[in-house]
Amino acid sequence: MSSIQSQFLDLTAHHARYDAIDPASALKGSAAGKVVFIAGASRGIGQATAVAFAEAGAAAVYLTARSEDALKETQALVERANPDTRCAHAVCDVTGAAQVEAAVRDCVAQFGGIDVADANAGYLGPWTKIGASDPAGWWQSWEVNVKGTYHVIRFTLPYLVESAARYAARGGSGGHLILLSSVGAQLLMPGASDYQTSKHAINRLCEFVQTDHGEDGIKCFAIHPGGVATELGRNMPEDMHEYLVDEPDLAACFAVWLCSGAADWAKGRYLSANWDVGELTGLRDTILQNDLLVNRLRATA
Repeated sequence: MSSIQSQFLDLTAHHARYDAIDPASALKGSAAGKVVFIAGASRGIGQATAVAFAEAGAAAVYLTARSEDALKETQALVERANPDTRCAHAVCDVTGAAQVEAAVRDCVAQFGGIDVADANAGYLGPWTKIGASDPAGWWQSWEVNVKGTYHVIRFTLPYLVESAARYAARGGSGGHLILLSSVGAQLLMPGASDYQTSKHAINRLCEFVQTDHGEDGIKCFAIHPGGVATELGRNMPEDMHEYLVDEPDLAACFAVWLCSGAADWAKGRYLSANWDVGELTGLRDTILQNDLLVNRLRATA
């Protein structure tokens, strides 16, 4: 537990939605007029994120995942949360570039653009030490978590850049990109080499998106969604299940807060959904002045 806790800022920890990130109250209307593209939206955190953006008044939510039936379930939840939020979906495997590109094009054709992209699809296989690992299974983590995330970034970026410019012209904030990371990116746990290295790469990829496209107005964040008892989360060893105490809704509402413009100052960084956003904002100057929450080699004592 201490190794996990050491990766967190010393902030109040939340495990479910709270007032400051509630899309039905404090953030109500914050997504008004926006089109949200979500990869991995069939269940768990992705499904909750779709609903949260609908609650925040999104104009449209476009859902992708590999299961048609599960996507229909999420779409029904979105429409129930906000009948004014338009919703469509496409069956899509994020590891296939052509499939992701087609889904993005369909989203734009139906809804006119993309203002928020959420790369939520992920994979976590059985934890096995490297010497006993299955090469295909080990690489599958990278195929989904890194290659799949890259595909979402690559094909949504042109539309996110357009969104950033459009909102900036009228004093607003658009062009937001959420990448699903994990506190595991900062840890070294036996048997988790595939998952934890892939999530570490996500954090660095977030920084590169910001380096390459920050001048284009893009705001990219790599987020730890908390310990959520999703099907993926339960693939961890049983002795880790005691840390799966967070609601999927926590990361969903945190994503809405990030895309409201309130956290644009923290772009290009790793952030945890557990962190109290008021206290996090209070550390803004310290984080920026010391370039915190990024991957760097520390070469001095």
